[in-house]
Amino acid sequence: MRRHHRSAALTAAALVGALLAAGCSSGSGGKQSETGGTDAAAGKATTPRMTVAMVTHAAPGDTFWDLIRKGAQAAAAKDNIKLVYSSDPVAGNQANLVQNAIDQKVDGIALTAAKPDAMKGAVAKAKAAGIPVVGFNSGLDNWKELGMLEYFGQDENIAGQAFGERLNQLGAKHAVCVIQEQGQVALEARCAGLKKGFKGTTENLYVNGADMPSVKSTLTAKLQKGSTIDQVVTLGAPIALTAVQSVRDAGSEAEVATFDLNKDVVTAVQGGDIEFAVDQQPYLQGYLAVDALWLYRTNGNFSGGGTAPVLTGPAFITKDNADTIAEFAKKGTR
Repeated sequence: MRRHHRSAALTAAALVGALLAAGCSSGSGGKQSETGGTDAAAGKATTPRMTVAMVTHAAPGDTFWDLIRKGAQAAAAKDNIKLVYSSDPVAGNQANLVQNAIDQKVDGIALTAAKPDAMKGAVAKAKAAGIPVVGFNSGLDNWKELGMLEYFGQDENIAGQAFGERLNQLGAKHAVCVIQEQGQVALEARCAGLKKGFKGTTENLYVNGADMPSVKSTLTAKLQKGSTIDQVVTLGAPIALTAVQSVRDAGSEAEVATFDLNKDVVTAVQGGDIEFAVDQQPYLQGYLAVDALWLYRTNGNFSGGGTAPVLTGPAFITKDNADTIAEFAKKGTR
């Protein structure tokens, strides 16, 4: 039986593992709002007022996207930008939101490409209208072919491999990777990377992330049937917290580790209910995406030379460093 104390010896490996990249989760399903941001950094731009649209695939109830928006709002406040945020988990609807932004003649668009094919036409129309588009969070393998200017996020496949290598060190043998949205490229890449890096058995379990009671019952049933499962890998903070309950309900001795975090996950890591979390720094993604459009409009700058993404993760959050992260998590920025 594997227990939480085994992670102490792996602090150095975990921090080294915080090398590169990974993406995804949810917000205000289709609702659109305008925010000016209140978390401005020291100083404020005196450049002409800009309007930037941020369009994500967020679904209701996922605190991950609160961090994205806070980062975006901070950059908007600093850069004298009017930020218009909208989201919809349905790819076609998200593309329509991008079209709305084009029709409003915004100065720049920051978007997630969880379903790249659905976003291809919308990005092309934005470019034709002379509106620069940057990508973040989802679509690392597709941002260049879609014609985006820059990309900010995590290489999910590499993050998955690093995750799997850590599980090897912890002694896991049989992992179930819980995917809350089938076909979402970032989530699928995480589990594919996990399978590549993990020496044990890996199987995927698809659940409906928009229905948490269903997630709990589906995972509980899986654990009750799969007595050899000793590791649950989740791809979002709310799913991780539900997985902890499923493990208890199933009477399983499996451990839980997750991608992405919120303050409750940080607390769970501190308490040992969750082994570790991989942070892709969503606040930073939101901040950089908005700030990049201001830099491009005002000074012609673009990060990565148009050929390389800007990686924001993965960073491993363990019991050994969770106290430091908790300070920022309480403020809602990690």
